[in-house]
Amino acid sequence: MGKKVEKKRESFEEALKRLESIVEEMEKGPDIEVAVTLYEEGISLVKKLEERLDRIERKVYEVKNMQKLLSDEEENVQLGLFEE
Repeated sequence: MGKKVEKKRESFEEALKRLESIVEEMEKGPDIEVAVTLYEEGISLVKKLEERLDRIERKVYEVKNMQKLLSDEEENVQLGLFEE
């Protein structure tokens, strides 16, 4: 299981690095055809990264609320705020 998590982290970091390199290439003012291709790739990467961050945020939220539920410290624990 640890290997799987490590691979996802590398994949996220690689996607983020690629997005940064796309921004750098775009700042150089490439030809319009190249710019459109880079823009499309960048938009796709942004969408994938946002989806991954949303999943991570949901997991963190659920873990925090499970801690509260198990400790009985808070009566108004909200689970299932985010839909899959």
